[in-house]
Amino acid sequence: MLHMDEIRIEELKVYAYHGVFPEENKKGQNFYINAVLYTDTRNAGLEDDLALSTDYGEVVQFISDTMQEKAYRLIETAAERLAEAVLLTFPRIHAIDLEIRKPEAPISLPFSSVSVKINRGWKSVCIATGANLGDKENQICQAVGQIKDHRLIRNVLESALCRSVPYGNVEQPEFINGALVLETLMRPEELLLFLQELERQAGRVRKPTEDRWGPRHLDLDILLYDDIILDSKELTIPHPDMHNRDFVLRPLAQLSPFRRHPLLLKTVKQLLAELCDQYILGEE
Repeated sequence: MLHMDEIRIEELKVYAYHGVFPEENKKGQNFYINAVLYTDTRNAGLEDDLALSTDYGEVVQFISDTMQEKAYRLIETAAERLAEAVLLTFPRIHAIDLEIRKPEAPISLPFSSVSVKINRGWKSVCIATGANLGDKENQICQAVGQIKDHRLIRNVLESALCRSVPYGNVEQPEFINGALVLETLMRPEELLLFLQELERQAGRVRKPTEDRWGPRHLDLDILLYDDIILDSKELTIPHPDMHNRDFVLRPLAQLSPFRRHPLLLKTVKQLLAELCDQYILGEE
């Protein structure tokens, strides 16, 4: 995340009913909330205009109301739900550090306080779209619509669709490809599961021995997720072959030409130019 300004809320006292034990849910207790709201205050500061900032008075009241409207067994859950609610309700807040303290927890030993502290925020993601079976363009459009409708996704930018020959020297129908740039509150693994479900709805059946370059009713690949580097059994970010794929780089360059690959340290525009140069040299 780029450096952003901070609005701080410290030791907000809220009487609520979160807890594992029945007496906590019945009697309630005091909770103390600390929050750092990451936002851009410059325009508001220059213009002296609250409409250009986030009204921390509204945020404080919102936190209090949200903490009281539903009881959870775990303060971990209360923190998760509260952070998500703040980020969905106040669009100028890019991220939040949130701490919920519980100084009156039913612990038999002397202690000052227990707390849970989390950081949550909007993450910038690049996704490649593709299909070469069925009603290709419609399948991509339907998936994009479902992505736009997801409550934890916002600010979706969509490239034009383009046609491409199948990758990997395989004989199959031509592809239609595109790209998306969006913001999400989902973690990479959560986003992956959501995209795989959209693929399944479009008719894709995943098999243990599925051809990595085989035909697809719908293909949705996470290319970049903020600047993270991830290599797990389920997911690799950045996408390990994106820099070799013209049909990935070309639509992505329409949306985010100066987005930098966190491993290769080159922009999408640079990667595309290098790939085009390779094609020209190969032809010669």
